[in-house]
Amino acid sequence: MKRSVRPRLIYAAVFLLLLITEVIIALFVRDAFLRPYGGDILVTVLLCTLVRILFPKGIKLLPLYVFIFSVLVEFVQYINIVKLLGLSDIAFFRIIVGTSFSRIDIICYGAGCILFFVFEFFICKMIGKKIN
Repeated sequence: MKRSVRPRLIYAAVFLLLLITEVIIALFVRDAFLRPYGGDILVTVLLCTLVRILFPKGIKLLPLYVFIFSVLVEFVQYINIVKLLGLSDIAFFRIIVGTSFSRIDIICYGAGCILFFVFEFFICKMIGKKIN
């Protein structure tokens, strides 16, 4: 197996595991902690792993970029972009963009990006290679 394929496979496996976890949380968990906060933490890790599957190296500050992207999404929720664009009646846009702003979500996104950074540090040590 090529050395460049191995990191992609690791990220793909983690991505699939996280995606399944996110779907299970969305469909079956109805609590006051895991669904609202755990899902937000995991979604940033999910985004980071998706980008790493496509670009396993070369994006040195990936967790920071994902955090900035996540904050921008939260900002468009704050200004209620779905309603401003007249898309409130379309469930797809309400789900993808979201409709409620929360400062706590931003903290969760930061925690997820830190979690990914730590995960990536250990993956690099495990395979003995710098991914960035």
